[in-house]
Amino acid sequence: MDHFIEFARDNMVLSIIWVALVVMLIYSYIAPMLSSVKRVNNHQATLLINKEDAIVLDIRPQKDFKTGHIHGATQIKPDDVRNANFSKLEKEKNTPIIVVCAMGNLASGTANSMSKQGFANVSILEGGMSSWQSASLPVSK
Repeated sequence: MDHFIEFARDNMVLSIIWVALVVMLIYSYIAPMLSSVKRVNNHQATLLINKEDAIVLDIRPQKDFKTGHIHGATQIKPDDVRNANFSKLEKEKNTPIIVVCAMGNLASGTANSMSKQGFANVSILEGGMSSWQSASLPVSK
């Protein structure tokens, strides 16, 4: 134990970086549990679409959307995503919505914005369209 304290004292910058990384790692596990936005896998998304008539909101650019998207997905322009303009979905505030991006990383910001604007049931597709396509699930063009 004395060696750890001595190391931390002699290498203050490394110690601070290590503590920061540990805190960020813990936060990355806890934050999704505390969020009002859920993450769903392909199976859960399929169930939401088929059983609860969920709306699939694709936030990828138009060219990516045209190359292939989940059947029945609604595409929203990147400008509307950046400006958090979800007016075309205003009537669907109580309908389950699944936000889809290319890899599953960008969808969380959009889903959080939607949740703050009063959308009750917003989810993110884990892994995005790449996960959907790698599972050989149906895609429309």
